[in-house]
Amino acid sequence: MFLHMQKKRCRCFECCIKCLGGVPYASLVATILCFIGVALFCGCGHVALSGTLTMLDNHFSTVTTDHATLTMVIQIFQYIIYGIASFFVYAILLLAEGFYTTSAIKKELQSDFKTTACGRCITAFFMFLTYILFLAFLAIFGFTAIPVFLFFNMWTTCSAMRSPGANITSPESICVDVRQYGIIPWNATPGKACGATLGDICNTSEFYLSYHLYIVAFAGAGATVIALIHYLMILGANWAYLKSAVSTHDYQDIKTKDDQDLEAEARSKEGQNSSSYS
Repeated sequence: MFLHMQKKRCRCFECCIKCLGGVPYASLVATILCFIGVALFCGCGHVALSGTLTMLDNHFSTVTTDHATLTMVIQIFQYIIYGIASFFVYAILLLAEGFYTTSAIKKELQSDFKTTACGRCITAFFMFLTYILFLAFLAIFGFTAIPVFLFFNMWTTCSAMRSPGANITSPESICVDVRQYGIIPWNATPGKACGATLGDICNTSEFYLSYHLYIVAFAGAGATVIALIHYLMILGANWAYLKSAVSTHDYQDIKTKDDQDLEAEARSKEGQNSSSYS
């Protein structure tokens, strides 16, 4: 009874080891990083855009028609964020492809199982599509740095005004004009904030929350870019492994066929020699 239980435990342990050996850990890590990056970018970016529009309405462009174009652009960006949220599905597909390729490589190296040309084409297609998405997210990563830079300038200006060591004789001469960045038109009123008004803006919850959310969204976009680079390396390695395994399998088939021909030829010669002696 004890030996039977011990054998059963050994079989369960071997089964667990076999299952864990089929997990594509590199794809799993990249998927987790991609999930985190996309979630941070989409969630924080959407809220930060809404906070930015509220701050502009209240302090920099009180007339709604002056920044109607900006409002439309922000709404378009928010719809784009909704579309980027579907990136979770693509990450799951890449993870599934990692499971398929890992099991296919192991089966091909350990048995007579052969991968099809369709399977290799799927890996190549995912590699091409991931490269395109990498370029797109790299552009998004660079674009996300723009609001971080603008809010950082406002933050440093307000910090300099509040600094005890700052010798500012005329605080009203320190201004932040968002019109010079092209965010709102030059005819927007008031278009800029100076002195105490600027300090009040920096103390609002919209500014504080939007600034930090833009930083988190920027970090999320960077994490997604790193995840896509990770995916590209994984897909490239998987495609190379599959191609190498196919070449190795073809070589083994040719070698086996040559050995069989040589063996058949040797047997025929032995048959001829035995008949000549008789």
